Amino acid sequence: MSRLELFTPGKDQLMIESLYKTLEQRIVASPPGLCPVDMTRAFIEMCHAQTCGKCTPCRVGLLQLKHMLTDVLNGEADYDTLDLIEETAASIMQTADCAIGFEAARMVWRVSHTCRDDFEGHIRNKRCTCMTSQPVPCVALCPAHVDIPGYIALVHAGRYADAIQLIRKDNPFPATCGFICEHPCEARCRRNMVDTSVNIRGLKRAASDLAGTVPPPPCAPSTGKKVAIVGAGPSGLASAYYLQLMGHQVTVLEMLPKLGGMLRYGIPNYRLPKDQLERDTDAILATGVKVIHNVKIGMDVKLDDLRRDYDAVLITIGASTDKKLGLPNEDAPGIMSAVGFLRNVSLGNNIDLTGQDVAVVGGGNVSMDAVRTAVRLGAKKVSIVYRRRTVDMTALPAEIEAAIAEGVELKTLVAPAGIELDESGHVSGLRVTPQMISKIKDGRASVTASGAEEYVIPCQTLIVAIGQNIETSHYQESGIPVERGKIVTLPNGGFNGIPDVFAGGDCASGPATVIKAIAAAKVTAANIDEYLGYHHDITCDVEIPEPEISDPTPCGRVELTEREACERKNDFDAVENCMSEKEIAQESGRCLRCDHFGFGIFKGGRERLW
Repeated sequence: MSRLELFTPGKDQLMIESLYKTLEQRIVASPPGLCPVDMTRAFIEMCHAQTCGKCTPCRVGLLQLKHMLTDVLNGEADYDTLDLIEETAASIMQTADCAIGFEAARMVWRVSHTCRDDFEGHIRNKRCTCMTSQPVPCVALCPAHVDIPGYIALVHAGRYADAIQLIRKDNPFPATCGFICEHPCEARCRRNMVDTSVNIRGLKRAASDLAGTVPPPPCAPSTGKKVAIVGAGPSGLASAYYLQLMGHQVTVLEMLPKLGGMLRYGIPNYRLPKDQLERDTDAILATGVKVIHNVKIGMDVKLDDLRRDYDAVLITIGASTDKKLGLPNEDAPGIMSAVGFLRNVSLGNNIDLTGQDVAVVGGGNVSMDAVRTAVRLGAKKVSIVYRRRTVDMTALPAEIEAAIAEGVELKTLVAPAGIELDESGHVSGLRVTPQMISKIKDGRASVTASGAEEYVIPCQTLIVAIGQNIETSHYQESGIPVERGKIVTLPNGGFNGIPDVFAGGDCASGPATVIKAIAAAKVTAANIDEYLGYHHDITCDVEIPEPEISDPTPCGRVELTEREACERKNDFDAVENCMSEKEIAQESGRCLRCDHFGFGIFKGGRERLW
């Protein structure tokens, strides 16, 4: 008789594993706008199924929570039920024997506090209203609310110019975003339930590449109003585009010789070819927007002068200055900010790094741009110095992988502690203190000194990429409210007591993505239009193809290919390749058309104007 036997999963266990996988896909594809009461009830029911049943708080308490949440969901509870839910959850937290009961009850307690209005709405209305207002996930998660299913359908039909026109209704930078958008729209794509998300950014890139030159729509009749916009970055130019379409005459004042702001002077050419940026800026200028270059507010012109000469003023300056490490010797030769370094390269003032060791401090997308640029300028060895882990970096995973492929070394869990200089006073190394991972605070793991000995990372060039600041002194002197280095606006982008001045983009939000800057531009453009006494609509008359009625077949996602690392690291040419027409047809065909089936239809389908 056998003493022991090897365990082989039975059919029931394999089925449960498959169920967990499906549940994981459902969670990934959860759209915004779900009912918090319904989701909490489903969560607590799953937790009750996982409990061992040894202690009463788990076995009985979680079941009672589920029954009370069901009553709230069905409109059968009263306000006393909400108090009982909180008391029961708190009791389970204090008495449960293990983490299953504690964490489940803690989540219920947090949701009942944070989403109190939703719970009370179920009691007041005697029903759930969330189901009739769920948005299309990709559109809701796009800060600019671009009609993503619409333009994907147009791409699938081969109508690339129409796709660009539809994108421009909400985003006048389709070519630019086709290269560098961080695509938050893909995070909750419902296609995740079938296989994985649609490559939305890649399809935008394909539409832009194949559409050719697409002229902007005609402008509304002139209103006779004049608007000055300070800053020619994505937010300023997008606002200028929409205000010009509304019939107002816009003049953009820019301190640098070319348009684009950080798009031109902060993002290297290998990530965003400048001819692609110019396709977007040329379309914006074609509406009649005027530009005055080499003008700096506070030096060449005062804000009060602009207020006198124009009917409205919009401030959209970018985060163009750097943050310091706060270490001695930080002003030594060989030390520079990532913003200044990338701007010099964009202006053609390339720094010869041939044969040098280069260290870059930081873990964001700017630091990745800096290290990959240093590689292309001939550096012998390039290192990223980051105080947390690789998984904690705020840079896109694809950017980190690309940097590693090009030979960049990641030195993680080390914190800058000092700067070493050579005999001539030039930087020779960065002294670092080893760190170890520690407690999780606000959802992110913190670090603390590990106690290991400090050491020096040799470098002849040290680039600091730990954040950016905004030049706000002149605006503060002119009465614009500034707090912690940012311009403080009302939700509409305006200010109390200064009705003709607005602000948006990085200067109001802090450094953000291009699509968030464009979203801010829509807000400020609409509210400036209202301030000037108008209510123009921005719309697009492109007809969207009807969806194909067919069951989705699981299909792999088409990824954009890249030039080989050994080739691309020697120049500044574009790294990514576009999809082929066959790949475009397959990838665009994976869209589930949530704008027609299930989502959005309760609200009347897509929003055709704003």
